[in-house]
Amino acid sequence: MTADICVMVPTIRNHECMRSYFQNARDHGFDLDRLFVVLITEDFCDTDAMEQMLDEEGVDGAVYDGTAREAWFEAHGASGYSHLIPEASHAQTSFGLLYMWANDYEYGVFIDDDTLPHDDADFFGTHMENLAYEGEIETVSSDEQWVNVLYQNEDEHGLYPRGYPYAAMDETVSTEQSRVDDVVASQGLWTNVPDLDAVRILMDGDLQGQAQTRTTGADFDDDFVAAEGQYLTVCSMNLAFRREVIPAFYQLPMDDNEWDVGRFDDIWSGVFLKRACDVLGKQIYNGDPLCEHNKAPRSTFSDLTNEVHGLELNEHVWEIVDDAGADADSYAEVFEDIAVAMADGDFSDWENGAFLNYCGEFMLDWLACLDELDDAAAEQVPATADD
Repeated sequence: MTADICVMVPTIRNHECMRSYFQNARDHGFDLDRLFVVLITEDFCDTDAMEQMLDEEGVDGAVYDGTAREAWFEAHGASGYSHLIPEASHAQTSFGLLYMWANDYEYGVFIDDDTLPHDDADFFGTHMENLAYEGEIETVSSDEQWVNVLYQNEDEHGLYPRGYPYAAMDETVSTEQSRVDDVVASQGLWTNVPDLDAVRILMDGDLQGQAQTRTTGADFDDDFVAAEGQYLTVCSMNLAFRREVIPAFYQLPMDDNEWDVGRFDDIWSGVFLKRACDVLGKQIYNGDPLCEHNKAPRSTFSDLTNEVHGLELNEHVWEIVDDAGADADSYAEVFEDIAVAMADGDFSDWENGAFLNYCGEFMLDWLACLDELDDAAAEQVPATADD
């Protein structure tokens, strides 16, 4: 079978986690020939060991460190856009999106290297079923226009995920059944270490970056979607999506910037994607398949240092997004409207507001890069002779 799923894994520590995902596929009868795995790493990592792991598992894939990424951009006539991928940042997942776009994979899957699949669930198969789902599903909204993806047991654990605005807490949640028929992203949630920001981890009394409160399968009930006009956090550690969303799903240039803003790449890209979904009548499916998040101990204050420069901006980015793209009819048009609003906006009242202008310029370059890749692909297709 021809590979139709591009699996993207940013990794500098534990590429071996992928063996568990491959074994999960075998155990549940999922065809590994459908996968092409892109390991996104750094020059200081052992790329030979990563390639050997893929060979031993019999799974097609490729390993891209910084040098290999530069060569890839040059080979695709897009060297002028290599700046889109920040150095030593989780946002390097954007390289995977470009690779997926250039190679026409129908589906993408993001996996973080500190996660493992649950043995009792077909990880890849469940994601594909979610993307194909049509039918009734729980639809969630709140009076704050934000949905806490951990809402189902929030009364017990009191958790809000990384990226959830502080101003939107203590919301009143409403649920109803509604029909979905065009799912474009499937967000699997997580057990063990919850995905929290550093402030919330400190409030939970943990100095090792993990949070003392943990989640289990019992914290999650039925799968759900956020209602139209509602926002939610989208974490890229366990996420599947259709190729069509890539123009509106750039993972922003975090960490490697003069403002030292980090840790909001997947959060803000999820806000952009949700706005595009609402404009275009698409849905983001949330719930299964769960993964086990085994975040390594590290200083909570180190995470706080990376996050604090963007905390105020995170309270407002969604408001900018919510005013953009209403008349658009494609992901690219929605994203371009958001990008222009960010590139040209005056955000001087907010700490590090100029970072949003910086992001807007990168977002416009993202769309230009996708166009460049399309043009390069078109030039490689031989013209059909006239009859």
